[in-house]
Amino acid sequence: MFKKIAFTMYPAVDLARAKAFYEETVGLPPAKELGGGKWIEFDLPQGGCLALTTMVPGLTPSSEAGGSLAFEVEDIQALTETLKSKGVEFKMDLFESPVCHMAVALDSEGNSFMLHQLKNQD
Repeated sequence: MFKKIAFTMYPAVDLARAKAFYEETVGLPPAKELGGGKWIEFDLPQGGCLALTTMVPGLTPSSEAGGSLAFEVEDIQALTETLKSKGVEFKMDLFESPVCHMAVALDSEGNSFMLHQLKNQD
């Protein structure tokens, strides 16, 4: 029986660069380093875990992969502007759906990730 999604994993070419990107540029809490320097995990305050690794042979970063990580954020407009000012490339700029706002960015390794903010549901 399935219980939950344990983590989302992205491959990295340079794990130190990827760690710095998510900690310093994006602003995630400090990562736990595991796996002899080949695996790091970012645990988010309200649940969820992003794992970055160089452990899996043949797995390379891609913005064309089917799956993508989506971070729920408090102020997507401000975060999008902050990340752009830090040189983060956006694959899809901020857009609005009937229930949320989203934007798709690229990390230091070439993986895509989403920023997501639900609209107030009254």
